[in-house]
Amino acid sequence: MLLFKRHRQPGVKGWELKKELGNNFMDLIKVLNSQLERLDLQVKTIFEERELPKKPSEQQLDKARFIITAKSPSSIAETKTSGWRVDDVAALTVTVACIISRQGKMPRREIEEILKDKFPEWKVKSNLDKFMKIGYLRQDENNLLYLDWRSHIEIDQERLLKLILSEGLTAAFAPT
Repeated sequence: MLLFKRHRQPGVKGWELKKELGNNFMDLIKVLNSQLERLDLQVKTIFEERELPKKPSEQQLDKARFIITAKSPSSIAETKTSGWRVDDVAALTVTVACIISRQGKMPRREIEEILKDKFPEWKVKSNLDKFMKIGYLRQDENNLLYLDWRSHIEIDQERLLKLILSEGLTAAFAPT
């Protein structure tokens, strides 16, 4: 169930696991995690609230999505960027960093303006639409962009910001 894509998103909801495996499905997830560790994989739990609860309730676990993903960021990066153009990866990185810096939401128009400094307009619109289609971003009715399920799974947001800040400071103080 965890390995196959159903509908648009991979993984399975907690209530589906409970239905198939019983009330102790979380114990089985722990056992599965120990087996997947040898393959540098893990079962990741994505809660609807996007904030990890300290001790999730049964209702939160029922609504959560369980997905198998690579354990180390380098494995994810190698897998996901194969076939991607470097400018597409750069556009995604800038977009994610901007949204994070704005407390998780940002008007699409503003992101387009930032990206248009480096990329042609058609490429910016195409990339943003692609990022939404494959689950990195979502857009509401007010044209605000948010990080979607895939960004929460595949991107270590804290590490990304640290890398950007450390590179920015290094570049700012580099001798000329």
